[in-house]
Amino acid sequence: MMETRTEAVSPIVVPQVGGSMEDHGFSPCEGGVCAAAGIKAAGVHAGFRKDPNRLDLALVAADEPCVCAATFTTNRFCAAPVQVSRPRAAKGRAKAVILNSGNANAATGDAGIEVALASSKIVAEALGCSDDEILVASTGVIGVQLPLAPYTEGVPMAVSKLAGTAEAAHDAACAVMTTDTHSKEVSVAGELPIGEDGAAVTVHVGGFVKGSGMIQPNMATMLCVLSTDAPLDAEAAHAALLAAVKTTFNHVTVDSDTSTNDSAFLLATGAAGGETITCDSAAYAAIAAAIHGVCESLARMIAADGEGATKLVTVDVVNAASQEDADTAAFAIANSPLVKCAIFGHDANWGRIAAAAGKCGVQFDQYACDIDLMGVPVLRSGLPLPMDEDEMLRRFEEPAIDIVMSLGAGSFCSRVWTCDLTHEYVTINGDYRT
Repeated sequence: MMETRTEAVSPIVVPQVGGSMEDHGFSPCEGGVCAAAGIKAAGVHAGFRKDPNRLDLALVAADEPCVCAATFTTNRFCAAPVQVSRPRAAKGRAKAVILNSGNANAATGDAGIEVALASSKIVAEALGCSDDEILVASTGVIGVQLPLAPYTEGVPMAVSKLAGTAEAAHDAACAVMTTDTHSKEVSVAGELPIGEDGAAVTVHVGGFVKGSGMIQPNMATMLCVLSTDAPLDAEAAHAALLAAVKTTFNHVTVDSDTSTNDSAFLLATGAAGGETITCDSAAYAAIAAAIHGVCESLARMIAADGEGATKLVTVDVVNAASQEDADTAAFAIANSPLVKCAIFGHDANWGRIAAAAGKCGVQFDQYACDIDLMGVPVLRSGLPLPMDEDEMLRRFEEPAIDIVMSLGAGSFCSRVWTCDLTHEYVTINGDYRT
């Protein structure tokens, strides 16, 4: 019979990949999506929802048409606004993003496309720009025709309230919420050497996101609007956004379901001034790190606010044989209902973590595996370590739970954010339409 290990051991070291935004001198600031110069926002009640006290239409607009980039759901059952916005965003310039909650405008056929097009036309006329400079997004119930009337009434109201203030940014963030329990906003500021003769120029990155269910992967039921006043060209904006999304929003899972409406937009006004930043510019790494940092903060907020969640769970898989193996094992652990239920029940059941990794198809030697739970080594070389149950219960009182598993098979790693699985999750999703 195998015996437990008893010698003192150190926690697993999780590699830090790339530089953080803090390493590049960026720090939090006020303003949300309006932190960037040249960006205004508004959130109003237009009538998509019955509750008159609930905001349901958000507008984020640049003072002038500017560089834009976007990523969208990979779900083949994609919604009408995704079909309309994808080719427009590919042109690399936009004036505004209009977003509604309460109705996803998905599975609505040609009529849904017509409404998405008509809504953008209403916004374009109000802002004095071309229709194809307006990006559209929707979230809410699938399979219900989206009415145009709320746009007719709500867009002029939203345009009249456009402001570059933190309050306006907050209203926009609130207007896209569905089952979110709170708005999710982040903004940062830092200096880039892009002025004359390399002088420092202060730039900002900010944004908001909505999402708390049907999350995994490729953003799922997630709408995100980011902005920066850094002078990015279109190629650099797209590269920075895509790189950030791949390792942040695409590494969030609440329930392993992928939605029909995922959209993340980045507007880059260039209003901070300075030399244009390309992918080859010395300043690119810093602004890309800032965009990544904002996305990571927002991604963590999504996981922490997962439907019914009581814990933010971070899963790190390290020492995998390939990136695909690392990602597969990390998502297997993060999506395991047994792992998620154990965390909700404050049960330090590392066996469920091992079992989730063991069934996912990744090849590894179980006797090369280590597991840490909440910073405590619980498995080494495939054998359990003594565990103080009272100490583990104390650690479960923290709002954030960390799981680290080493596969002992290589040098690749992956981080995924998730949450626990609670009674409230079933209640929320059982009553979503009714």
